[in-house]
Order: sequence, then C-alpha cells, then structure tokens
Amino acid sequence: MGFPVNRPRRLRRNETMRRLVRENHLRVEDLVYPLFVTQGQGFRKEIESMPGVAQLSVDLAVEEAQKAAELGIPAVILFGIPAYKDETGSSAWAEDEAVQRAVREIKKTVPQLLVITDVCLCEYTSHGHCGLLQGQEVANDPTLELLARTALSHARAGADIVAPSDMMDGRVAAIRTMLDHHGYQDVAIMSYAVKYASAYYGPFREVAESAPQFGDRKAYQMDPANSREALKEVALDLEEGADIVMVKPALAYMDIIRQVKDAVVVPVAAYNVSGEYTMIKAAARLGWIDEKRIVLETMLGFKRAGADIILTYHALDVAKWLKEGY
Repeated sequence: MGFPVNRPRRLRRNETMRRLVRENHLRVEDLVYPLFVTQGQGFRKEIESMPGVAQLSVDLAVEEAQKAAELGIPAVILFGIPAYKDETGSSAWAEDEAVQRAVREIKKTVPQLLVITDVCLCEYTSHGHCGLLQGQEVANDPTLELLARTALSHARAGADIVAPSDMMDGRVAAIRTMLDHHGYQDVAIMSYAVKYASAYYGPFREVAESAPQFGDRKAYQMDPANSREALKEVALDLEEGADIVMVKPALAYMDIIRQVKDAVVVPVAAYNVSGEYTMIKAAARLGWIDEKRIVLETMLGFKRAGADIILTYHALDVAKWLKEGY
C-alpha cells in the first residue's frame, strides 16, 4: 500500500532513528593508512599535489604509524623511495632499504599494528616500469622471480601482508610459492587483483617518484572500459593463493567493487587513490566543498559498494571524525 500509509520519512525523522535503521556503517577498523618511506633521519618532504602527504624517513614513518594505531586504525601500507635505482630494481629486495627497515621498526614499536608492504618494482627501476624490460616491453615471466624476492625480503623483515601491485600474470603464485618455501606460510597476500591503467594515479607518481620514463602501463594494467575482465583477474589470483583482493582505483569503479564483492567470499579492498584524494583537497582549499562531509560520504560509498577494507590517505582524518561521532 502506498501513501499515506507508507511513509518512508518516518524512519528519517531524527538522528537516533536514522542510526537504528542504517544499512551500512563506516568504522575505523575498515581503514588502511598509506605511508611513503625513504632513507635519512628526521627527513620529511611534503608533496605539493597531495597536501598532508609526505615522503618520510623511517623514524618519522614510525611516528605516523603510532598515530594511526592510537586512533584505532589497524594497518598501514608502506611504499618505498629507494637510495638508488637500476634497470632491474634490485634495491626492492635489499635488506637495508627503507621499506624493510620501516617494517622492522614499526613492528618493534607498534607490534599490534598490521604492516602491509606494496610489492612492485616501479619505484625501484631506473625506467619506472613495473618489471624487467626486453627492449621496451615489460617481460612478464622473468619479473616474477624479482617480485617474489621482494616479497620474501618484506616477510623476513616482519610484514604481516604483502601486496603485489605490478599486474604481472602469475605473480601471486610466484610469491606464495616463495613465501611458503621459506617458512612464511602465515604471511597473507593482498593482491591488487583489479588495477586499472588510470589517470587517477598522477599525484602518487610524484610522491613515489615512479613515473615511467617512456610509454605507459596499458600493456599490463587493465583497460578502464572493461568489467568482466576484473572478475577473471580476481578468479586467477584467488586460484593462485590470494587472501584479499583489491580494486584500484575506487571512486570511478564502485560498480567493479560491487561485482567483485558479489563474486567472492574473501575480503575485498578498495584503494582510494591519490587523484581522488587530491581532487577533494583542492576543492576544499578553494572553499567549494565541505571536506569532512565529502570524505565521509565517499568512504561510505565504498562500503555500500562492498568494500571491506579501504586504503586511503584520508585515514587519520576519517579516524578522528569517527571518534567524534560524525
């Protein structure tokens, strides 16, 4: 029966009623906070295109990790800016590089905090691509060994979760095999299973110093026009041993988050990427939007789409706002 008997506004009439019938909930436990770590001591380099985000030396990254833990955020994900780059990205698996050092120090200082490490070569190669080159093509199979070596070095340092973001075919199986062979069966894999060749990554490439020196990444990252392919990538990564699957970017791909969520029984992560973050920050600086309301609405949109885990540069602010009872 319709109006006047059926009045949906009855369940919206005050905040207590709205909370009672709310379908989706954003929690601080849903958040992962990205950190960019590099060498040095007391070093902080602010990134103009990402206000509030910086390259941090290990000591300052540990302080940021402590802030996250104090706010109840359960995990950080680490990206490295290495001391040197070469054709093979060999600094990616160096035991004394920034990510490996940061993992050890964070686990020592904040042992309850989960540490996730990004596993890719783009930050470490002189050419900026995510694998070994043959001519100007990224060679898939030879790259797998190097990704596995990198993941192993992170596990040895104490990482709880490794997160391959390279989009090479077969990399989850290569990493799982390497970890298991060396006794790290309990280290989980969060695969960037669905990673699109997106324009939203621009500011990230500034902070991570990972822009390709030639060409683009369309030969290995996904075509933004495709959705069925996302389910294929997810299925393959799960067969190979992924424990968590990720969709990246998030904002323009909520339909993909929902499709993946409906197709799997593992946790689904969504990466609220740098371009999405920067657009909100820029508009807020100009006074065009209410930053807090926009950010929280966006995060809730990811949850409604099906994300169990949200990687976001807004994490500290979101955690504070949630504690204030938004």
